[in-house]
Amino acid sequence: MEQKHYSGWQLVFLLALRLVVGWHFLYEGVVKLLLPDWSAAQYLQVSSWVLAPFFHWIANTPSVLAIVDFINIWGLILIGLGLILGAFTRIATAAGMLILALYYVANPPFVGLDFGIPTEGNYLWVNKILVEFFALGIIAFFPTGHIFGLDVFLGRAKRKEKKKQAEQVLDSRQPGDQVSLARRQLLKGLATLPALGLFAFAFARKKKWQSWEEKNLVDAYTSPTTKLFDPAGLRELKAPIPKAPIKNVDFSRLILGGNLLSGYAHSRDLIYVSSLVRAYHNKDKIFATLLTAEKCGINTLLTNPILCTLIDEYWKRGIGEIKFISDCAGLNYDKGCYAIPFEDYLERIKRAIDYGAVACYIQGETADHYIQNGLEADLEKAIRFIRDNSVILGIGAHRVETLERCVALGFEPDFWMKTLHHHNYWSAHAETWHDNKYCFDPERTTTFIQSVNEPVIAFKTMAAGSIHPQDAFAYAFEHGADFICAGMYDFQIVDDCNIALDILDSPIVAHRQRRWLV
Repeated sequence: MEQKHYSGWQLVFLLALRLVVGWHFLYEGVVKLLLPDWSAAQYLQVSSWVLAPFFHWIANTPSVLAIVDFINIWGLILIGLGLILGAFTRIATAAGMLILALYYVANPPFVGLDFGIPTEGNYLWVNKILVEFFALGIIAFFPTGHIFGLDVFLGRAKRKEKKKQAEQVLDSRQPGDQVSLARRQLLKGLATLPALGLFAFAFARKKKWQSWEEKNLVDAYTSPTTKLFDPAGLRELKAPIPKAPIKNVDFSRLILGGNLLSGYAHSRDLIYVSSLVRAYHNKDKIFATLLTAEKCGINTLLTNPILCTLIDEYWKRGIGEIKFISDCAGLNYDKGCYAIPFEDYLERIKRAIDYGAVACYIQGETADHYIQNGLEADLEKAIRFIRDNSVILGIGAHRVETLERCVALGFEPDFWMKTLHHHNYWSAHAETWHDNKYCFDPERTTTFIQSVNEPVIAFKTMAAGSIHPQDAFAYAFEHGADFICAGMYDFQIVDDCNIALDILDSPIVAHRQRRWLV
């Protein structure tokens, strides 16, 4: 197609479209090349459409993934260079459309399939990938590389055509005209080289002035090959968290706590924190947190029935398989921990079981309330209800006296839940309690744990952020806990898992007084 078939403005906009799309592709490729841990794995792992099994297989096969990452990076770079320089433009556009089609199929913006892909806007079927796909289609059907670009010099057919044109010109023009024609062809062929120089200048400036946040937050995922933000770095995980059985079901030694996910955060005087948590943990963020936990070997979430529907959706969409223990909370926190009617409490337990809870436990403050107010009969009914539904049973408490009383009453759960932390932090010694202490008698708690023959899950080990996980996990495991339940943000999971792994392998824990029951 000759230049005369385009008007001046048509040529300008077609050329501009080619350059900006090429710029985008080139930048995507260079950024990924310079990110040491970049991989398409997470983008492929969250695929849930027609080719999801194939994309999951790629993500879970290291040798194949390495090839795909290499092709991805260098494909973007070469496509970008081809479009900017106008070299092999048809091949570059065809390759670009193919790679964009694969991106789109992997994670299309369809209703119910948009989990975990961070975007700056809202999409319904049409997203930036699809728009860029059709932009490349325009570039393919209305090429400009043979007018402005290296395609002026490339291709056997083009060389023959230009030779023929040159011979015709030689017959009708003077020598000076021949030199002028050759110069014009050279200038047209190299016309887009300044765009490549401008790209190099802009990229160098960006790298020079780039802030820590930009390097770690912005370039961690770039379109069209979006990569889930992985600040902790799954590649830094030392090993998956080990598992141990409770009544023939394997649970990870480190269990993900659900308070943060459900928007309830212990925060002392910082009254805004719970609202902040709710804002941070939208549905997709919750799913991403659960998926990150699973990739670290954490196979269990402990949560309130309020998250049942989200967990059900997480399973049905095929994102992951994390099992959950329901705390079956029987208190109304909006009314100062006022106990809900017993029938409503049984309904909460039933709801958790109906939604697939692998275990239910009588939540700590609920058990404390029942024992302290002489409601042992209701507590026994709740325990029997869980047993009758063939679900693993646990009993928890904040106060060790509650569990001691449960033992005296002959209750035999499959596991115990107990707050467990030391008091070596400043607010533990405040004159009045204000969301700052949960294990009120650590020594007595340790004695109780050592006396029981059922597995023990320790919770509130960090005393709502007062104790560093390194210290908190070591204390809990050393003093007899078989499992730890810890609330973690997505960016804390890998670090906390590595801490737990180091502690589990440490000599202190290996020689703890209480034997490992599981």
